[in-house]
Amino acid sequence: MANIYDGAFRTILNDCRKLVIPIINEVFGETYTGEEEIQFFPNEHFLDQQDEADKERITDTNFTVFGRTPKKYHIECESSLPDGKITIRLFEYDAQIALDEGDVTEETLTVTFPNTAVLYLRTYKKTPDKMKYVIVTPGGTVQYDIPVMKVQKYSLDDIFGKRLLMLIPFFIFSHENSFSEYDNNVQELERLKAEYQVILERLDELEQQGVIGAFDKRTIIELSGDVIKEIAQKYKNVQEGVGDMMSGALIETSARRIKNETENETKRDAALRMLQDGELSIDKIAKYSGLSVEEVEEIAGLQIV
Repeated sequence: MANIYDGAFRTILNDCRKLVIPIINEVFGETYTGEEEIQFFPNEHFLDQQDEADKERITDTNFTVFGRTPKKYHIECESSLPDGKITIRLFEYDAQIALDEGDVTEETLTVTFPNTAVLYLRTYKKTPDKMKYVIVTPGGTVQYDIPVMKVQKYSLDDIFGKRLLMLIPFFIFSHENSFSEYDNNVQELERLKAEYQVILERLDELEQQGVIGAFDKRTIIELSGDVIKEIAQKYKNVQEGVGDMMSGALIETSARRIKNETENETKRDAALRMLQDGELSIDKIAKYSGLSVEEVEEIAGLQIV
């Protein structure tokens, strides 16, 4: 089950990379603008084992943000109960990431540990507000905190207000304890559906404002549907009620894209015919075809070629 959530987390990070910036700002107190370059690195790492074959470890994220100073980040997505093993696994990842990019100069090894955080999809009584590494070395003790982001603590207003759109596929976790009630109470299920209708409408608004692109919106909706299908698999009405809304939104988005592409192609064909007639200026063709002057000039340039 956790693989579904990890997969959704990795997918939205890799396919919609800019959406991670508000998360970093929120968790680490950064002030990135969103225009920074982000470079992702392989998630697969092999841990050196003395007496056995090397173990492969796959991190959820491993990337660098190039702001004023390049900073490396490692964020893990967790849905399980904290048991101490998570912290050990995090340290293994961090140490291997640091070692993979370590530098040896005149027999001096320099390693840089990434800025690490954990996103907890579920919040339990045992879920900490932060984790900590304490590394005791012959040269002294080093310790620092690993921040924890509890996804269930963020309301829709928080998510949209802070642009934490990467959390939307996991918003359903905040309703998990009420699935049984939703499944047996039509009115309560309608309230849940109304909340997801608001999500779809607000995503539409952000697309129209140019805050996110059509691909980002589609990815968020698609992954939301995948997570709902997984987490609510024992609750048919929740799956069909909210899950069908997501599927319907995807169909609508695809239909709208096809419609827009068709309309644009029609406009370009009309502009091309007017250009071939040679009787109208670029400005007039743009006005009559519904295209911009730049688009008409582009078509005209293709004609010359």
